[in-house]
Amino acid sequence: MEEEECFRSHIAPMTTFPPTPLGLESLYSLCRRIYADQVNPLQVTALVKYWLGGPDPLDYISMYTNPGVAEHNIPPHWHYISFGLSDLHGDGRVHDISGPDTPSGFGFELTFRLKRELGETAPPTWPATVMQALAKYVFQSGNTLCAGDHVSWHTALDNSESRIQHMLMTEDPQLKTAQTPYGSVNFVQIVGICTEELQAAQHWNGPGILEILKRLHGAGGPWLITDMRRGESMLELDLAAQEEVERGIEADGSNLSGVSARCSWADVNAQQLNTVGTSNLDSNENSYKRETLDNNSSNELGVLESTELLRSKKLEALHLTFNLEAGILLPLAIRGRVKHGRHFTFKSVLGDTVITFVAPTVTGTLVDSEHPYVAHGPWLQVLIPDELAQIMSQSFEVLNNPLEVNVTFCHFC
Repeated sequence: MEEEECFRSHIAPMTTFPPTPLGLESLYSLCRRIYADQVNPLQVTALVKYWLGGPDPLDYISMYTNPGVAEHNIPPHWHYISFGLSDLHGDGRVHDISGPDTPSGFGFELTFRLKRELGETAPPTWPATVMQALAKYVFQSGNTLCAGDHVSWHTALDNSESRIQHMLMTEDPQLKTAQTPYGSVNFVQIVGICTEELQAAQHWNGPGILEILKRLHGAGGPWLITDMRRGESMLELDLAAQEEVERGIEADGSNLSGVSARCSWADVNAQQLNTVGTSNLDSNENSYKRETLDNNSSNELGVLESTELLRSKKLEALHLTFNLEAGILLPLAIRGRVKHGRHFTFKSVLGDTVITFVAPTVTGTLVDSEHPYVAHGPWLQVLIPDELAQIMSQSFEVLNNPLEVNVTFCHFC
C-alpha cells in the first residue's frame, strides 16, 4: 500500500482543456458534417479575444478545402467560416444572453468561397482580414448583414490589381442555417464583385444581380465562388445582362433606400441664388454643419442650439452639395426610388446631416406641395413631384458617366 501511494505521488498531473463552448460546438458539428475528412482545419485565431480587449471580434476563422462539383461547374475552392458574430458562449461576455428561439448574437456568421489556384497548397489568409473588418463594422454599428446586401470596398479585396473590389452577400449554399442552444445562426456568404456589378445592384437590387452571377460560370457560378483573377464583369460575359438589369430597374425600382455619403445642404434665398454661380457653399453661414457643434456641450448656448435644431423649418430654396461618389447615386435615387413612389436618404459620414428625397405618395413626411423643403434639425426632406422627377431623371443621366462630370452641386428653388 505504501509503495502504491508513493507511485501515485510521482504521477504528473494530466493537462486538461476547458470544454468547447456549446454555441461554438454546435457550429463545429455542422462543419464536420460537411467536411468529415477535415476535423482539424487550419484556423486564424484572435490572439487576444474580443471580450478581453482584443481588436478582432471573430474568435476563429476556419479554412476548409472544398473539392467543388465538376459536373455542376463548381471549381475547387477554399471555404472560410467565421465564429464570433453569433453567441458562442451563452454567458453574456460578448452578446446579450438569448434563448434557443431567438437569433444567436447578431444572428449570423460570415463565410467566403475563394477559387483555388492551380498548384495552391494552402489557403491565403487575406480573406480573414476582410471578414474581421466586416465583423468590426457590425459590432460598432449594430447593423447586420443579410443576403442581398452590398458593401462598397473601393479597393481590391486582396490588395492586388484585381477588378474584384466590392462585395455582395448571399446565403451560403451548404451551411444555410444552424440551430444552437443560444439561438439560430444564418451563414451569410461574401461574394466578391466588380464596380459594374456593384452599381447594377445599387440601381436594381442585390438578389437580381446574384441570380445573374449564379448562371455565369465565369462570374461565380451556382455557389458564387469569388475568383480574384476574373477580368470581365457580368455585363461583358453576358451581353443580355445589361438589358435584364434595365428591365428590372423599370419594373421594380431599387431596394436601396439610403447610403452614407459626403453631402451638405444650405438654406439660400433668392438673392443668394442670383450670386452663387459655381461657388462652394460649404463655407456659407447658412450651410448646415451640425458636426461642428460639441454634442457633449452643457453650456447655455449649446442647449439653446440643440433646442433650435429640433424645430422644423420650412425653406424657400436649397443648395445641395454632394461629392462625386454620392452624386453618381442621384440617378438611382430618382429613377430607382422616387419615380417608384419611394424615398431615398443620404446620410453624411462627417456628421448628423441627413438629406431625404421623397415621392408625393410617401406618407408620414414633413413636406407637402405647399412646403416641399422642410428641415427638422439636421434632417432635410425634399419633395420631388412627378414632373420634377422626370426632369431630374433626364438631367442626371450624365452622372452615369462620372469621368465626364466636373460639377457636383445643384439648386432647388
